[in-house]
Amino acid sequence: MTKFQPGLVHTPVTPFKSDYSIDFDRYGQLLEFHLRHGAQALALPMHAGESVSLSDEEQQALLDFAVQRVKGRVPVIAHVSDSGTGIAASRARRAQAVGAAAIVATTPYYWTPPPAMLLEHFAQIGTAAGIPFFVYYTPDEMGGTRLTTELMLKLIDRLGNFAGVVDASLDWQFMINIVSNAWRVRPDFQLLAGTEYMVSAGAVGATSMFSSLAGVAPKLVRQLYDICRKERYFEARQPQEELAALRQIVKRAGFAGLKGAMRAMGRDCGEPRPPNEALGAGVYEKLAAELGAMAALRAEPRGW
Repeated sequence: MTKFQPGLVHTPVTPFKSDYSIDFDRYGQLLEFHLRHGAQALALPMHAGESVSLSDEEQQALLDFAVQRVKGRVPVIAHVSDSGTGIAASRARRAQAVGAAAIVATTPYYWTPPPAMLLEHFAQIGTAAGIPFFVYYTPDEMGGTRLTTELMLKLIDRLGNFAGVVDASLDWQFMINIVSNAWRVRPDFQLLAGTEYMVSAGAVGATSMFSSLAGVAPKLVRQLYDICRKERYFEARQPQEELAALRQIVKRAGFAGLKGAMRAMGRDCGEPRPPNEALGAGVYEKLAAELGAMAALRAEPRGW
């Protein structure tokens, strides 16, 4: 299999209308924004895109729409996670059929299977599609069974298309163990940063990065990524600290903080679906004021 290296991956939100139906007109506008502002690939719908609040039909519709709208300008990575192995495998199979360049999946929602069953879960997903398969590791968000180097090595042995791990754990020892052992048996195995903390991940060996904050500050995200890819990590310190500060501002506002920050930058994508809570007026005003005070955002695009 030809190596697929995603590069800088933007993870778009899912825009909703006032009745919480998907706003496909706005979604098309959002995809074009990401394409104009540094996305080398798109991954969707990730958790930032409220994947767990979407029906199976809606997830399929979003992927179909994105593949048709992008028209091969950048690769589209399909997020196929589900609590059921068969459902996730079916999504993987369909993702390949509609033209996704790769698939990504995390540990099963809600369940905490033993390692042997987690291995089987990932193996069936990867087997269902012949395109590159990435495992997304975000233990703080998802809970459940934690990934281990031993488990990943067994998956490499089972799957020829297991391309790498997207790590959002920020566990540098885990990342070091993964790459140092995986490269011995699969030299083209990839580590991808699952968040915008690219300096440490890049120093360990990460060559790609998933970013939800690219919807807020795409220039800053691209600057950090480009510097890290050149391994000029001292120069990367300032944009890394600025993105860390932005992430903390967004995080303090709760799940709706990302869409709130995009709204403050002139890119309103509606409110998140229940049970996620919309931002109250006071919280939004504070968020917008904090963003307005960030010198690092002054060069960022406003509006669409």
